[in-house]
Amino acid sequence: MWVRDVQTGQQTQLTTDGVKDFGYATDNAGWRASDRAILAWSPDSRKIATFKQDQRNVSDMYLVTTNVGKPTLKQWKYPLPGDKEVATIQRVIIYVDSPKVIQLQIPADPHRATLSDDISSSGTLDDVHWSEDASKLAFVSTSRDHKQEKVRLADATTGAVREIFEETVATQYESGWGAINWRYLDKTNEFIWFSERDNWGHLYLYDALTGKLKNQITKGDWLVTRLLKVDEKNRILYFMANGRQAANPYFGQLCKIGFDGKNFAVLTPEEGNHQVSISPSGNYFIDTYSKPDVPPVIVLRNAAGKLITNLEKTDISRLTATGWQAPAPITVKAHDGKTDIYGLMYKPTKLDSSKKYPIVDYIYPGPQGGSVGNWSFSAARRDNQALAELGFIVVEIEGTSNPLRSKSFHDMSYGNMAENTLPDQITGIRQLAQKYTFMDTSRVGIWGHSGGGFATATAMFRYPDFFKVGISESGNHDNRNYEDDWGERYNGLASAADYESQANQNYAKNLKGKLMLAHGMMDNNVPPYNTLLVVEALEKANKDYDLVIFPNSAHGFGSYTPYMTRRRWDYFVKNLQGAEPPQQYQLEMKPDPRNRVNP
Repeated sequence: MWVRDVQTGQQTQLTTDGVKDFGYATDNAGWRASDRAILAWSPDSRKIATFKQDQRNVSDMYLVTTNVGKPTLKQWKYPLPGDKEVATIQRVIIYVDSPKVIQLQIPADPHRATLSDDISSSGTLDDVHWSEDASKLAFVSTSRDHKQEKVRLADATTGAVREIFEETVATQYESGWGAINWRYLDKTNEFIWFSERDNWGHLYLYDALTGKLKNQITKGDWLVTRLLKVDEKNRILYFMANGRQAANPYFGQLCKIGFDGKNFAVLTPEEGNHQVSISPSGNYFIDTYSKPDVPPVIVLRNAAGKLITNLEKTDISRLTATGWQAPAPITVKAHDGKTDIYGLMYKPTKLDSSKKYPIVDYIYPGPQGGSVGNWSFSAARRDNQALAELGFIVVEIEGTSNPLRSKSFHDMSYGNMAENTLPDQITGIRQLAQKYTFMDTSRVGIWGHSGGGFATATAMFRYPDFFKVGISESGNHDNRNYEDDWGERYNGLASAADYESQANQNYAKNLKGKLMLAHGMMDNNVPPYNTLLVVEALEKANKDYDLVIFPNSAHGFGSYTPYMTRRRWDYFVKNLQGAEPPQQYQLEMKPDPRNRVNP
């Protein structure tokens, strides 16, 4: 590591013992790679918290380019579930003015974070907080399987580490969604801690000296998603909460509460999904709220939630004048027959309710996210409406085993990734067809990308009498062939979970319908061998299939996206409708001329 004085340009070398695959502050692990330094500056800018990442014994992944002449080999460290060695981090504190490295006096941690499958998913080094005087560093160590979290406090001078407390869970721990929710409060020797121990994501107050729980701060059958602001002086927390609106549990609201769990208040009471931006002073916030079918309203409020002024109300009259229509929110019962699950449905704008329309199910099974994703207003959600206009009913159903609900909801398929929310998709579509007679359940297609590609092939192989046409893009069909952290977090260690029974290639022989597989051959997230395993199994079983490959594309298809979109539309039109699509139709992006910047 080096540091550069931005005023003088002078550069100073801070470390000297880094070697290949054992370097400082690296952002290279699994499918993540960049040249940025992953670290946390101390408040006085005289120290740096970072790590020395050890990948020396980690297994390699290989990809080769397609070009005239010999291909170029891409080789990098990419551990898999069950590997003996995974990337580890030796935590260090580096002094900047008089360079020296203080190694924290603990064994190396697995390259894991409380938030996701990368140590820098928050933007830089996850799970660390400096004390105000830079004498102490609070951090959390995550076990390889994400079941154990150790809250620790390091002396920045000596590297001595004190254990504060730990939390162990039966499945997997997470610290929030989109942001890490724990905080170290140095002035009062306290920790704000996030836990789902009572089946809901809530905040707890701990004594940092004794490690003892002082009190649960938030409670109830709802959850905290993001802790936005900690007012230490007045001992008030400001946070986003889900599950408090009867219309839709995914709608978020800004709330506040005292450290003692008293004086809870909802600051954004209107129905809908709220997104807030707090002013630098903390005295005001901008609140934007909407629903998938209701455009945004933007208001200014003070810290008590009082409305100061209305800023904007989105006018979509020009949009609706084009014939545009919003997706319809839907609610059905999950496969257990009692749990409410939610989604969106897209219909042709010129729907003839006397006709029967084939169904296309867009799926992303999670378990770290879901099919719908953002529940705020959006004029377009992928190509769902465009596909509907071709004569389909398109549905997105947020199945069980996905986040932003209760812990038990999220854990429904823990240890069995192959469930892929498919029982929820099937029962949900059948319920919708009972209500909407224009839906034809004898013609159901399904498609998805990445985890959705995995789910699509699973649907075609395990439910071949229900799903007739599938398009599986960039699927992680065998999670033994996908990066270690994701599978080991949501499925369990290879020694404790049956990865073999979940692998799609083992069921390819069951294919009855039409299946298209697609993959980028330079996919460093989900290596293309995942799809090739399925291809090999289909050929061994003498099954017909269709294959689209993008020789030099990564996980997304980049400039080939319009081609893949057109092929997807063609495939559903031909195989679900029995119609012949126009040959090699050219999809073209047409920018709105109002957005043109004149020179």
